[in-house]
Amino acid sequence: MPKIKIDDLEYNSEDLSEAGKGQFRSLQFLEKQTVQLRNEIAAYQTAHGAYVAALKKEIEENGIKPEKA
Repeated sequence: MPKIKIDDLEYNSEDLSEAGKGQFRSLQFLEKQTVQLRNEIAAYQTAHGAYVAALKKEIEENGIKPEKA
């Protein structure tokens, strides 16, 4: 198993108990899932920007004027 870094201190994961190794695997899983979710959010933000740009273009090309408040 790799090294574990907590609060800027490095530990050998082989020194952990079985319970500790299980917690470490759970932490690794969560970190992987967090990265995946951040990547998904970035993709959604990119798509959002593209949809807004396409909608603005549609509004401009059709001469649609904003409504008065």
